[in-house]
Amino acid sequence: MTTTALADEYTRAHLYFDSKAYSDAALILVPIVEADPANTAARLLLARSYYHSAQLGRAEAELRRVLERDPVESYAHLMLGRTLERQSRSAEAVPHLRLAAAMDQSHSV
Repeated sequence: MTTTALADEYTRAHLYFDSKAYSDAALILVPIVEADPANTAARLLLARSYYHSAQLGRAEAELRRVLERDPVESYAHLMLGRTLERQSRSAEAVPHLRLAAAMDQSHSV
């Protein structure tokens, strides 16, 4: 896929996400992330799409991949914490939520 095609698909995925068609957005985002694994924005949108469509295991996996590449990505910590909480794994969520709050005051818990 060309860079232009990836950008067009990302825009299309964002439109689906904004219209709350989260599963459809995820289907569009998967090939984008496969083609450009270092694209943090696409990976975060994919994780958010999974989160909102209750695919929590997939959301968690994507967020952990983001944090492997960029451990100071505060939004990924926040989303991972919320994803773990939603899976009733509060003890695992706390460190991520605290890190997110410490890195960015808008993420305060």
